[in-house]
Amino acid sequence: MRLLGRRLRVTNQLNSTSAFKEGNRVQEGMQNVENPMGADNPSEPEEKTRRPRRKKPRPPVDVTPYTLDFPTNPVAVDWTGIFGNDRPVELEVGSGKGLFLINAGSANPDRNYLGIEIAKKYAANAADRIARRELTNVRMLAGDATRFLNLHVPPASLSVVHVYFPDPWWKKRHRKRRVFSETLVRNIVRALIPGGQLWVVTDVEEYFGVIKELVASNGSFDELPDPQVNDPEHEHDYLTNFERKYRIEGRPIYRKHYRLR
Repeated sequence: MRLLGRRLRVTNQLNSTSAFKEGNRVQEGMQNVENPMGADNPSEPEEKTRRPRRKKPRPPVDVTPYTLDFPTNPVAVDWTGIFGNDRPVELEVGSGKGLFLINAGSANPDRNYLGIEIAKKYAANAADRIARRELTNVRMLAGDATRFLNLHVPPASLSVVHVYFPDPWWKKRHRKRRVFSETLVRNIVRALIPGGQLWVVTDVEEYFGVIKELVASNGSFDELPDPQVNDPEHEHDYLTNFERKYRIEGRPIYRKHYRLR
């Protein structure tokens, strides 16, 4: 009986120990359910890091019909051959990403537009945007505008020349790189038809003064009233991306409008 009683006591002790351990496991499990993110910060779930979604690349578009190759020989271009009609041609010097060309070409299908941009990257970007809108009255050319005007634009063949926000080249030793020069003004005079117009816009007051002096010293232009500036109706209702940026920032912008005598 003593041996049997001893065995019963050992069995009861083992059962009690097992029940205690099992109870601890259950309690820990309940705590884990209540705080699945761990005990360090039970009140705040761990933030998940989300990777930004990558934009799907747009399908390529053929820009060939909307671009010109810079002529290798010093011959004048044929506007009728380029555009397929004899409508008035307007030239933009320094087109950047092509906002002006897109807006003007869309609003005036009865006029032709050529943009020249020396930075090939931006010229390609502008050509892509023009091609996607199928603006058949707009062309893009990568190259130097002064050289193109001098060697390849027929005399008295442009109705308007636009120069918007030319690079000011701030450092004195770089000023010779500015697109506005006596040579450019002389080439514009030669390329414009009688009564043709020149539009200039910049955000640099010093450069604006230089431009006015260059045009005045040429003696071939009459000043017209300053262009009226309207409030934009949408985010692309600006002359260029620079104008949008600077107007939003509240910078002063200087404008001039000339007519060839």
